[in-house]
Parts: sequence; structure tokens; C-alpha cells
Amino acid sequence: MVRIIVAGAAGRMGQRIIRLMQDDSSVELAGALEVSGHRAAGQDVGELIGIGGIGVPLATELRPLLEGCDVLIDFTYPEATLSHLCEASAVGKSMVIGTTGFSEEDLALIRESSKGVANLLAPNMSLGVNLLLRILPEVARALGDDFDVEIVEAHHHFKKDAPSGTAAKFAEVIARALQRDPAASMVHGRQGMVGERRTKEIGVHAVRGGDIVGEHTVMFCGTGERIELTHRAASRNTFAQGALRAAKWIVGQKPSLYSMLDLLGL
Repeated sequence: MVRIIVAGAAGRMGQRIIRLMQDDSSVELAGALEVSGHRAAGQDVGELIGIGGIGVPLATELRPLLEGCDVLIDFTYPEATLSHLCEASAVGKSMVIGTTGFSEEDLALIRESSKGVANLLAPNMSLGVNLLLRILPEVARALGDDFDVEIVEAHHHFKKDAPSGTAAKFAEVIARALQRDPAASMVHGRQGMVGERRTKEIGVHAVRGGDIVGEHTVMFCGTGERIELTHRAASRNTFAQGALRAAKWIVGQKPSLYSMLDLLGL
């Protein structure tokens, strides 16, 4: 049985993961973590999220939980995730990181920490999105510079970072496939007299509204035709199930930084 700590346990993703764990006999909730000073600290997390008591109190300190766990699932925010990473790595505990919005310096720290322990980082845990990450470079190389690339993503109005980590990753893999610098290629929205579109730019656009779980469309726009590849998530269960699958897989892997593509053998 894989013993899992869920960071961000009272958040939307954390709650969904804990709910799914109750129906999976191969995993055990070893701890539920929230930010220091959380109003529900000490309360049974099952009662907090509406599934009844499960005997796991909501904690605000990670270190006392680490000895009794195999892996930490983290869907929080960059500063919290990096703090958790330092504590977990120090005692050889793996992490599955679904947090987005990391800087290049943050990613370098995650890679460095993963030299001594196996971690998995994925901006999106869904099977469909990760298949797109495998397919998009091939489509981009086949079409080349004759097709303009535009990416549109949509999420609920609570999402704090833009563009989504998934949209940014899509843009990155497409840019690299076309031998472009990802950072220099990306154009985030357009306003005013911006002039004609540059041939090699990749437009990335964020929509925020209502309770949209997550939608991503990549458009390859040519003269007289357009190819669109779209992924729509109907439920957060898609991401929660992927996170649990990743947590069970990462335990026992050799130290390195893995992605969902590694888990899927792609």
C-alpha cells in the first residue's frame, strides 16, 4: 500500500484526490496538509470535505508527517511547493507536483532536488493532455513555418496563474520542434496596433470564467485550412486520477525528475 500525503488538502484538487483515495485500496492517506494558520487546522479532513470522519486531522506542518509517508502529492502554489520539496528531499521522500507557475529558477531547484530522489512534475496529469504533448511536436514539424500556431486555454475564475502550465508546455514543445526559442516565440495576447503577425510567433491566450475545469485548443492555421487539436476536461477527477496513478508509479523509481510521459512510456 502506498502512503500518501496530500498538500493543499482543503483546495479543489486536494479534496478531489482525497475523495478518490477512499475507493482505492492500494493507497492510504498518510497526511492532509494545509497552509499555516488555516481556519480548519486540526479538524478531521474527511468531515471538512464532506465525506465523514476518516481519522486524519488537517495539519499545517509537513515535517511530522513525512516519516509515515511514501510520497507527497502537491497541488498548491510555487512558494509552498518548493518549501515542501526541500523538506521532503531532505528525508528521501518523493513528490508528485501538479503546481504550476514556476519560474526558470524554481524549475532548476526542482531538477537539482531530483538528483537524490525520484520526483514527478507535470503541469497537467490527464492522459489526453500528455498524449497531445507527444503528438504536437510531430504535427508542428510536419507543417513547418507555413502554418501559424495559436493556443487558447480556458479555466475557472479562481485560477491564479496565466497562461496555464499546460498551455505554456504546449507552446514550448511546439517551439522546440520548430527549432525556435520558446520564450522569444510566445506572444501573450494582443492589444492595440501590434502590426502584422510575425511568421514564427506562437500566440498564447488565456480565458478565465465561471467553473471551467480546463480547456486547451492548439490551432495550426494555414492558407485555406486550419487544424485544431482540443482537449476538454469535464471533471477534476481526470487530474486527480492521474495524480494518484503518478504517486503509485513514482515510489521505487530511481532518483530523477520524471514526467507523465515517462509514466505512460511515451
